[in-house]
Amino acid sequence: MLDKSLEEKISKIQNLNNSSDLVIRKINIKKEKIATLFLEGNISDDKISNYFMKNLDLIINFNNSFSFEKLKNEIPNSNLKLIDQYGDIFYYLSSGFTIILFDKNSKCIAIETRANLERSISEPTTEVTFKGPKDAFTENQNSNIGLIRKRIKSEKLIMETITIGNLTKTKTTICYLNNKADKKIVEKLKTRLKNNEEAIIDSGNVKKMIGESTKTNYPLIKSSERPDVICQALILGKICILVENSPYVLIFPTYFLDYFKTSEDYYQKPFNVNFTRLLRILSFVITILTPALYIALTAFNQEVIPDSLLISLANQRKGVPFPTYLEILILTITFEILRESDIRMPSLMGTSISIVGALVLGDAAVNAGIVSPFAVIIIAVTSVCDLIFSDIDFINATRFWRILFIVGASFLGITGITTILIIFITHLLNASDLNIPFMYQIVPTNKKSIFLSEKESEK
Repeated sequence: MLDKSLEEKISKIQNLNNSSDLVIRKINIKKEKIATLFLEGNISDDKISNYFMKNLDLIINFNNSFSFEKLKNEIPNSNLKLIDQYGDIFYYLSSGFTIILFDKNSKCIAIETRANLERSISEPTTEVTFKGPKDAFTENQNSNIGLIRKRIKSEKLIMETITIGNLTKTKTTICYLNNKADKKIVEKLKTRLKNNEEAIIDSGNVKKMIGESTKTNYPLIKSSERPDVICQALILGKICILVENSPYVLIFPTYFLDYFKTSEDYYQKPFNVNFTRLLRILSFVITILTPALYIALTAFNQEVIPDSLLISLANQRKGVPFPTYLEILILTITFEILRESDIRMPSLMGTSISIVGALVLGDAAVNAGIVSPFAVIIIAVTSVCDLIFSDIDFINATRFWRILFIVGASFLGITGITTILIIFITHLLNASDLNIPFMYQIVPTNKKSIFLSEKESEK
């Protein structure tokens, strides 16, 4: 509870937090003492002038005769709060409010004077499409909610906001369609979100907090920066979680086949979309199995390869000092390092790194006799197929299993690949969260989830 004395309130606030950006101004007017508090970095001087200085008489009268409801009606600010706790003062200060303290009054007023610190709505950067909307979520949660509301104009769209994180006090909104989402899952997600975490900086922290399953390294919760993707998920009965200060919205539940779909699928003819989805599935098989199959066929099961091709491979490997499995591992690790460098470097420099790494180093390695040309082709095809996927968690999980298949092929050839494949399929079938299997749509098979129909494309 706040103290009544103005000086005691100011003294206690300064003792709790005496930051250099905390501005405290005392004002004496009409024999009344008041003080204003704000943080310099996140307030707008124009808003302070509009909502505070121009309404100073009304604010002074509040301390004498006005009720808070009357003050809200008189001041043209949609976000006016009445506070009586010290903890609330620091929360609203950090949220861009100006706090007004009164003498001989145990309550104070918070007026929103937040400066515009968010970037404007721009095009998606990680989920680029040729057709479809070009807007993406930002770090402003209200804007993100508005982008969803703009697309789904229904009373069945529910938004429930809770505050999580003991230090950050981050607003987190659970979004779902009341007539489609499973209410039991909604309640379980709320329970998980209420866990006492110290800090929530981004939606990635929330993903770790609510994703309790450790049975798989594949992501059971997908994130997207596209409002149309989120709206499609809501229409399918899924639950979306918006996190303050994050441009990525979480989707739960997420299934394995969801990573083979894009928002652009719903804006094209179903026949073309179904063919493209099959290409993505084929690309996944190629990227995870091709290096291991190359090792198995060239080192263990050479009888499967036609004689002419086997002779050609043997000629290419003349002078290569490393065995096949080590050659593939070196090339795989080199490419992963190059891709990581490309991701972390600025866009202008990243292009140069890709050209130098892919062309110069690859060509030099072949000419120097360190690796064979066919091995470079195998890794190039594997890498191109891997680039089809944009979710970094899915890519990292696939990378892990690809290396595991290479290890299996290095020891036992085709038998090793078959063994790892059985482990891989069993691993995926056992993955679940909140009793929702990750491989749902495949087991049991649901053709509607794999192939797009005319009816779905019209939604």
